[in-house]
Amino acid sequence: MLVAIIENTAVTHHGQIGVALHERAARVEIFRPWADGILPEPGDHDALVAFGGEQSALADASHPYLPAMAKLMRQTAAMDRAVLGICLGAQVMARGLGAQNSIGNAREFGWCDVQLTEAAKVDPVLKHVPDQFAIFEWHADAFTLPPGATLLATTPAAPVQCFRIHRAAYGMQFHFEASRALVADWNATFPDLVEAQQPGWLTTCPTLAATLGVAADAHGLAIARAWVDLI
Repeated sequence: MLVAIIENTAVTHHGQIGVALHERAARVEIFRPWADGILPEPGDHDALVAFGGEQSALADASHPYLPAMAKLMRQTAAMDRAVLGICLGAQVMARGLGAQNSIGNAREFGWCDVQLTEAAKVDPVLKHVPDQFAIFEWHADAFTLPPGATLLATTPAAPVQCFRIHRAAYGMQFHFEASRALVADWNATFPDLVEAQQPGWLTTCPTLAATLGVAADAHGLAIARAWVDLI
């Protein structure tokens, strides 16, 4: 399988998605449109993944490729290809599908509880995790449910945490790819940013990682493997 990965910022970890793709011997082509504006051509890959970034989904002035990325994600989903948007990737995907994006009013950080909907219990990806589970969040923006999409997971702060449209296109607000190792690297790379999100985080994180993070690693990898199975 050949998978296009869109990185939306200079420091991008593939995390649990990278593990699952490696297990299946997937070939990966990486695109960095924040640097050069280049995106995949629709239909050239068996699947499409779009990761997070510090910009908002509406930051067209600073990141002029975003409207084209939103269109690409919509087109690829409609082709019956597997599509995955994580955090910013989900926000841009939702934009391309006609949802409304909201900026700065849905802050979540750290391992947070996510609640599945009834539809998720029979979903080919989300059925592999408990009805309520802790998973990593780092965002301030949110979006409404795109027309025609199925709501799969929710939190009070960001009611649309995960949706599916067509056969295998998923938008996930939460960072299920963020293993404990990935979070530790974020802490080391962006200490001021994580402390600004939650004062005292660098002190409390090791304890949380040893408790909530252990289960989150297992749930994130289960989600990643199940999505890769749909490619």
